[in-house]
Parts: sequence; C-alpha cells; structure tokens
Amino acid sequence: MTAKLTLEILGEATKGASAIRCVSRLQPAGGRGDKVFPPTYLGGVYAVETRLIADGSAGSPGSASRRVKCVLLDSVQSQANRMEAALLQAWRDGRIKIPVITVDFSGRGLQEVGRNFRITSLDAPHRIADAILRDSVVKVNGRDVPFAESDYARRWGSARAHNATELFRLCPTALLFGTWGSPEKPGGLGPRFPRAVVSEIVAVDVEFGVRTSSRIDPLGIQSNAAKIYSTGDGGWTLNAEEAVKDKQKPALFGSGKSAGKPSAINHGNIPPDISKWQTIGGAEIPLGGGVTMDHALQTTVVSLSALRRLEFPISDDGATAECDIAARTALAALGICAATLARTDGDIRSRCQLVPVETPRWEIVGGASETAPAYELTPTDAVGLLSSAVEAVNAAGIPWQEDEIRLEPSPKLVELVRRSQESVGEGNADEGPED
Repeated sequence: MTAKLTLEILGEATKGASAIRCVSRLQPAGGRGDKVFPPTYLGGVYAVETRLIADGSAGSPGSASRRVKCVLLDSVQSQANRMEAALLQAWRDGRIKIPVITVDFSGRGLQEVGRNFRITSLDAPHRIADAILRDSVVKVNGRDVPFAESDYARRWGSARAHNATELFRLCPTALLFGTWGSPEKPGGLGPRFPRAVVSEIVAVDVEFGVRTSSRIDPLGIQSNAAKIYSTGDGGWTLNAEEAVKDKQKPALFGSGKSAGKPSAINHGNIPPDISKWQTIGGAEIPLGGGVTMDHALQTTVVSLSALRRLEFPISDDGATAECDIAARTALAALGICAATLARTDGDIRSRCQLVPVETPRWEIVGGASETAPAYELTPTDAVGLLSSAVEAVNAAGIPWQEDEIRLEPSPKLVELVRRSQESVGEGNADEGPED
C-alpha cells in the first residue's frame, strides 16, 4: 500500500531533495485509439518532435528508452494557467485560504470582464506584476492610491531571492509559477523569479489523422449564384452600387479564394475535402487532423532546489532555518495542491479530453538512487496538506495575506477597456493565436 504524503515528509524533502514529481499515463475519454486534437500553432501546425521515452511504467528511470514521435498536447504555460485556475476555483469555493489580489470592474458600464467583472492575481497573465494591477487603485484612508505607488507595491517591488517574505505574503504563486517585473513596469526591470513548478502533457508514439470538411447548405445556394460585395461596415450587399469602393471598383466581400462568393458570408455548400499537409523532418504530415497515440504522458515537477534559493527573513536579523523551511514547504504544498486539483479536469480543449489510467503518485527525487519514494495524494489530501503548511507558516510568524486585497481599475484603464470593446463591436478585433 502506497503511503500518504504528509507535511512532515514534505518538510524533510525541502531540506535536501532535488524535486518532487508526478508522472502519469492518460488515455482519451473515448478510449484507447480514439483521436485527440493537439493545439495548433502559426500556420495550423502541431508541435511535433522525437523524444526518448522510457519503456515500462510511467516515471521508471531504470527502464530502457526508445525513440518515438510525440506531439505536445498541453504546454508548460498552459498547464500553469490551469493550475492557477484550479487554485482560484478552490479559493472561491472556500476550500483553501491563499493571498489573492482582485480588481473589480463591476458597475462601470462594461461588457463582462473576467468572471463576474473581476480579474485576480491568479488569472492575470503576469500575476502581481501584471499591468491590470499596475493600472488599478487601492483605497487608503478614503483616497485612491495607484497600486504601483501603494505600500503593497513597495513591499513586493523590493523582493529578492534573499528576501522573498513580502512577495510570499502578497502573491506566493509568483514565487511558484514565476514572475518578472516591477510595480512601475511589469515585464521590465525588477525582481525576477523563475518557475519552480513545470508541467506538460505529451502524446506518445503518435499516428497523424486527416481532417475532413463538408457542409450541405439547406438553401442550396450555389457558389456562382451572385457576387457578394462589402458595404464597408462589416455588412454585405448584392448591389454593386451600394458597395464600398476599392480602387474605384466595388469591393468584394471577404478575401482569398472565397472573396465575392456566398461562402464568404457562410452560405453555400462546402465540397468534401481533406486536410492540407506539412513537412516535418522530411515526412509529410496532415495539417489539423488530430492524432491517435499509444498514451499521453503528464509530467509535473516541483523543484525543491529552486525553492531552497529563496529566503524568508521576518526581522532585520535575517532569515532563520525555521522560517525558510516553513515557507518553502508551503510553496511546495501550494504547487502540489494546484497540480492535484488541476488533474481532476482532463478536458484540455474540444476533442481532447483525457483520463488517467493509473493512480497519480508523487515521488521525492534526490541523491543517486534510482528508486524514488512514492506517495498517493487525493485532491482532499492536497487541500489538507496546504492547510497544514499554512498553519505552520502562521506559527513561524511569516506573514500570509489571507484577507483579499481589493483594487479598482483606474478611470483611464476603464476607458481603454471600453474603447477596446467598442472596437470589437465594430469588427476590428485583433486575431489571437490558435490553440
């Protein structure tokens, strides 16, 4: 029977182990052999590469390796977002108590921003260093103070690896998932903390499928039925006299091969077709047709070595071993909790829902031994582990902001969001990356 991971075991690991990891196999919710769809990148291509994968059970370092073709199913950045989203949901449900900074956009006549018009330090891209927080204000004695000029910003802006206490107090996820920036210039000069937790999901030993497309128009509109012209305001017309002019000629609606055809306005049939192809390593691979795989491999690593670089003094006398161990253990527990909660939702994207085929186990990695102690941890256990770690932090006297810090967007930020939303309504939205 596999032992449970306890706070005592984790605390001892933070003193000298290299990392704690969880490696597990996944299969499509539709069963082995069902097709899954990876994220697509510029040009509609997949992230394909050949990897050395150990045979045998997941995470068995002593197993022989083989070269297999793999496709990325969920990146490190995407996994970090999912873990923070899992923490945010658990915080909203009252299951965990962690520092959260919230910007409230409600009551300002905007279309919904974030969830319930709120953006938090758990869903802002740059966490506490994000421009959304920088361009917001905090109430101080009834007066609006820019967050970048507030006491909160002063504290975390001076944070460094040898003095991470205040950042730990206000936004511990910034120490765990990484951040770089200053209160004045997010993403620019300022304290930089690398990721201490990484996770990704890859499809192992893949075969590429093809994407088919077809549509039957119940109206039976033919591609040569009429010319479709643009009215210049996002609309279309059949009357050339009503069309906006392009070099003194009526402008066709749409672009490319569909310009001026009913298909440009989503009418008409789409003849049956299969996907285009890309060339990778001299091999022709279909574009966007999904993959079948032997299995998916999810690997999550919390670097205890990275956490040991952080120090947490609570007085001018410097850090103590007790405080350092308590804070590092809490960060490790936070990462483990985030990863465990996020693993309960395997719905990665449309047509890519994954389920575990084995019980996830956390292994403490350290020393030259190839046999790593393994521990089971349910979501409830993970929440309990984090709660115990926070209690230990409080007992050690390390500040941990359990009360939500509430900000309001500055008038100029509200106006920027309003103009952006109006621009989208006029059909001028930017094109985002494919996923």
